[in-house]
Amino acid sequence: MGLSQALSTAMSGLRATQASLSLVSSNVANSETPGYVKKTLNQVAGTTGDYGSSVLLNGVNRQLDQYLQSQLRTETSGASYADVRSTYLANLQGVYGNPDSTGTIEDAYNKFLTAVQGLSTSPDSQSARIGVVNAAQSMAQQLNATSQGIQSLRANAEAGISDSVSSANNALTQIATINKQLQSSGQTDASTAALLDQRDQYVTQLSQLMDIRTVTNDQNQVTVFTNSGVQLVGTEAAQLSFNAQGTVTPNTLYNSDPTKSNVGTITINFPHGGSYDLVSTNSIRSGKIAAYLELRDNTLVKAQTQVDQLAASMASALSDKTTAGTAAPASLAPQSGFDLDLSGLQSGNVVHVSYKDNTTGVTHNLSLVRVDDPSVLPLSNTATVDPNDEVLGIDFSGGMSSVLSQLNGALGTTAGLQFSNPSGSTLRVLDDGAANRSDVTAASVTTTVSSLTSGDPQLPLFTDNGGLYTGAITANGSQMTGLAARISVNTALLGDPSRTVVFSTNPQTPAGDTTRANLMLSQLSTGTYSYSPQTGLGTTSAPFTGTLLNFAKQVISQQGEAATAAKQLADGQDVVLNTLQSKVSATSGVNIDDEMAHLLALQNAYSANARVMSSIKQMYDTLLQVM
Repeated sequence: MGLSQALSTAMSGLRATQASLSLVSSNVANSETPGYVKKTLNQVAGTTGDYGSSVLLNGVNRQLDQYLQSQLRTETSGASYADVRSTYLANLQGVYGNPDSTGTIEDAYNKFLTAVQGLSTSPDSQSARIGVVNAAQSMAQQLNATSQGIQSLRANAEAGISDSVSSANNALTQIATINKQLQSSGQTDASTAALLDQRDQYVTQLSQLMDIRTVTNDQNQVTVFTNSGVQLVGTEAAQLSFNAQGTVTPNTLYNSDPTKSNVGTITINFPHGGSYDLVSTNSIRSGKIAAYLELRDNTLVKAQTQVDQLAASMASALSDKTTAGTAAPASLAPQSGFDLDLSGLQSGNVVHVSYKDNTTGVTHNLSLVRVDDPSVLPLSNTATVDPNDEVLGIDFSGGMSSVLSQLNGALGTTAGLQFSNPSGSTLRVLDDGAANRSDVTAASVTTTVSSLTSGDPQLPLFTDNGGLYTGAITANGSQMTGLAARISVNTALLGDPSRTVVFSTNPQTPAGDTTRANLMLSQLSTGTYSYSPQTGLGTTSAPFTGTLLNFAKQVISQQGEAATAAKQLADGQDVVLNTLQSKVSATSGVNIDDEMAHLLALQNAYSANARVMSSIKQMYDTLLQVM
């Protein structure tokens, strides 16, 4: 080997050593920098002249396990989803309160029940009457506050979606920008490796917001998709838009039909035109955004339904009166049936008719629901909680003749029933008189008592913003939706607490009469009701049935269990995430001890190459002296 070849080899060694020292310095300096990946120099052997060899620099390596990185992003999405749900469900438990604690729905209901028990014992006591009214007010206010708390959480979730969309757009833009820079960068040098670190940070940020997968090409450019296959970014970024709808109330609900939805949805707008609704297509399935959507549109809506159901059941338990039909005149034989007085029937009230199909032996239970808004027809069976009921919505806006036409048209041929209006507001239902067809076995009508002194012990103690609660169904939805936010004590009762006892003025109810107080106590303490499966309790075929207090306790208990389960899931997800982060750190992070050992080796290599060059210089000097 000639001196020039030896010199070239030594110089290449110095250059490689200097470059490695620079990377070691960068590794040490960024050992605590989030997202920084350890860098090493990629060195290959090269030939110098005919005999010598040198070291060539062939870019910078990032010590990265891409499989672990992919797993980490998946678990990051899952952990973010679980953490958001855990936080919100813990807050929701705070809104409901813990079982047996004060300042909760259960506590307010127990105090209301105690006040009614006191009235039942001492109906002529003015303090007992006022106590019932005050306790009822506290109950209504507790329902109002609970509803407000739930809607505040929904509003926070809506705001969380908006913030997350802004963060996602920023990450997508940055990823696209870095992808473009990589397009013309050539081999991976230190600056390119730094760009890759930055881009990976933005991809990780995106994985916190939604579930994603990535594909990397031979130029180190990454294309990001949702797990459902929607492309988010390549060298150009799509942009997400969120059309927030303002104030969130119990009636602002999501619907896949944009004309019916009154909360925001997320739309992706592609770089070269076109858009796609990510919510209705369920394209985001994990991460913070998925958690916010789940909370806003399902979990918290179910919570609102629970308190609305309690408010509705409590109001109806005290105000609804069911009157059995009277047998139709014997002169109509062989036809038989019942006459029903519909004079007090209001929108949402129900006529119940049971008939037996003599051919099959099956008894059918019909719920004929009064509807004053024909746009909601036909009603589904969800309009009643009883799984055995067959629901038929009847439009009353056209008068009794229209009602008869609808009933006879729907049930005359199929069930063999005949409806007529013998006089006034009486509805007569008869079978066809044929022994082998059908028999009407029972009929009744449930109406909402509207006056405190109607002569009936039932009373509209609770109202819907001052109006009667009848369970009406309109184009705006069911009256039950949001009732907990609107429920209040009848203002007439606030002005005259004696109406908690006095239900008739002609004749006058005696001051010590316990009829109304006993009815209230019975309905509130031992009355059994069925509750909608939309509350999360029971099923369509087997709805939850129990007293009002049992329902309230079950709701609070269920919420506590849900919050605990969410916390356990979040903790478990965090353990998985931390384990993966430790593995990634072990393979990609900077170990100071290793870097110091590497630094010593580089110092020795640098000294050795320098000694070689010094020796070559001495040889050149000697040759020049000889010449």
